[in-house]
Amino acid sequence: MPAKVVVIGSLNMDLVTRAPRLPRGGETLIGESFATVSGGKGANQAVAAARLGAEVSMVGCVGNDAYGAELRGALLAERIDCQALSTVEDSSGVALIVVDDNSQNAIVIVAGANGSLTPQVIDRFDAVLQTADVIICQLEVPDATVGHALKRGRALGKTVILNPAPASRPLPADWFAAIDYLIPNESEASALTGLSVDSLASAETAATRLIAMGVSKVIITLGAQGSLFADGSRLEHFPAPKVKAVDTTAAGDTFVGGFAAALAAGSSEADAIRFGQVAAALSVTRAGAQPSIPTLSDVQAFKAP
Repeated sequence: MPAKVVVIGSLNMDLVTRAPRLPRGGETLIGESFATVSGGKGANQAVAAARLGAEVSMVGCVGNDAYGAELRGALLAERIDCQALSTVEDSSGVALIVVDDNSQNAIVIVAGANGSLTPQVIDRFDAVLQTADVIICQLEVPDATVGHALKRGRALGKTVILNPAPASRPLPADWFAAIDYLIPNESEASALTGLSVDSLASAETAATRLIAMGVSKVIITLGAQGSLFADGSRLEHFPAPKVKAVDTTAAGDTFVGGFAAALAAGSSEADAIRFGQVAAALSVTRAGAQPSIPTLSDVQAFKAP
């Protein structure tokens, strides 16, 4: 049977514009292009896991609008099971994204229908969770729902991943025992620990603090510097493949989806991290969120320059 990944989380329509640089407060810039692209951290991670070899189910909510139909259609086109994707009386979530000439981005999210993903919805689709090898959650849906999903995943004996994004504060302490892998980026690790995380050395300090707070295993993604793994007994740095970045949107989501797909398929932690890093590296060479996510054959064919 194929490895099974269940993603519980958000779906957003990304409204993407490119500009020479990110605007300052009160400033109006002339943009260079505009596109609407299916996204949302949950949906992106679902697409990544599906393209990278896993059988995937999505648990989430979309609105009863044109964006909702398009978001559902994008998942179905990837052969993602949408039986647990509910349509609600609301607008679909949106993300307003500006990408600059250095491939950095700034994002504003409006939750919309994602706010309707409640613990009761999770319970209604418990049979879907029971089929999982790996369950992935993020923070673009209500905190109560995330906590409930993490604990239900632990009760079912599943491998549970939390990508704490977007993070603006420490996580509830009672979540930690339910998480197998916490996967923040540098800014998220900083928000969770109160430490400045801007180098490999500071990432090691943050990872050590997260372990002390009760996290079992931590992977801090460091962009072009790769990622840092910690489990309380060791710290290991995994350098990133060298590529020319075009757009970093969804790179973190691609890593999470790729790591989960590889882990569910039986890869070791180290091999799953390396697999996720190659997938993420390929994604930054392409524009957009879901359009940038590579396939399993892309990753298998990748050769570092």
